[in-house]
Amino acid sequence: MTSARFLVVLDADSTLIRNEVIELLADEAGRRAEVQAATEAAMRGEIDFAASLRSRVAALEGVPIGAFERVRARIEPTRGVRELTAAVHERGGVVGVVSGGFHEILDSIAPGLGVDRWRANRLEVIDGALAGRVDGGIVDGAAKASSLQEWAAELGVAQHATIAIGDGANDLPMMAVAGLGIAFNAKPMVREAASLVIGPQNLAEVIPLLP
Repeated sequence: MTSARFLVVLDADSTLIRNEVIELLADEAGRRAEVQAATEAAMRGEIDFAASLRSRVAALEGVPIGAFERVRARIEPTRGVRELTAAVHERGGVVGVVSGGFHEILDSIAPGLGVDRWRANRLEVIDGALAGRVDGGIVDGAAKASSLQEWAAELGVAQHATIAIGDGANDLPMMAVAGLGIAFNAKPMVREAASLVIGPQNLAEVIPLLP
């Protein structure tokens, strides 16, 4: 079993990367405005994340899977992400990402950003196009918290040696179970609940906080 000194778990959309992937996919369906409004409401905690995700994914029905390549080309890593992951590795830590977004995008971008393990939703595909449904269980706030705890246990990392970084309401559960919860580029309710708030949109600001 691999072991680590500590574990850092980040959200993906608007944390690891600057984009909201579901909004980029919605562009492909010509429905970005409605999906963007639903995303923002979910991140503010105004509506249930799982129900919101299902409704937003339904808006993607019919988008051809060729759209994934166009979306990947538009992804912008957050400033400082590679510096942060390199610093975690130098100190004997592991970087995880748990996302309400999608494996179809994360699988191709996570390795290049220095991420060691990741978990996200999957999109159901029928005849080369999105079916408008999530394939399998939804990665919501509870799943984010359990992922952090499971990874820490696998790595032999104590709870106090875990750090969770996120921006939305569905990140609060994992921030609550982590030794340190950091609000990054975050909504007001997340800033209020976090152990620390990082204002500049630069993940390198986290480096001085690493154990």
